[in-house]
Amino acid sequence: MPVTSPLRLARAAAFTAVCLGLAVVAHLFSGGMVAPGALALGLPVVFAAALPLSGRERTLGAILPLLAALQVALHVLFALSSSSSSAWHVMAGHVLAGHAHAGPGFGMLLAHGWAVVLTALWLARGEAALWALLRRLAVRLTRIAADPAPPVFTPPASPHPDEPRLPRSVAPRHCVTRRGPPRLLQPSA
Repeated sequence: MPVTSPLRLARAAAFTAVCLGLAVVAHLFSGGMVAPGALALGLPVVFAAALPLSGRERTLGAILPLLAALQVALHVLFALSSSSSSAWHVMAGHVLAGHAHAGPGFGMLLAHGWAVVLTALWLARGEAALWALLRRLAVRLTRIAADPAPPVFTPPASPHPDEPRLPRSVAPRHCVTRRGPPRLLQPSA
């Protein structure tokens, strides 16, 4: 088995935590129940799906379909594990749209859809920020490796004594030196 880098493990773990957390919140918010055994089973499933894809930067177009598929799988897993629903009810009522009661069917679909979109946007922004940071870090480390000597501070060169100094105005540059009324309105003396 190949060794996986700590960055890939951290990215897959972050994806798993966000995806599973929002799936649980969406499922509970829409009236479903989540058994602890379903969480214990859902965690490695989501992590196993995320780990192979954590090797390079992913965009919203790559994250969104994976999240949608995982949300469907997690919904079915959570619904099958709850004691109040049977397997046929889950398959007929939630996955297919033709159920007879107005229970958590549409609300569940809406909540999981909300979780998919929110999670995908959140993770896509995180991906962009992480990879921008890594690119900046790589540039900085390359510059440091190219010139390992720290920069030495040198004070600005003093003007040569033989060069004439330019006269400087006594009034500050931002001050208006014309005080008083305009010349046309001044009384003549």
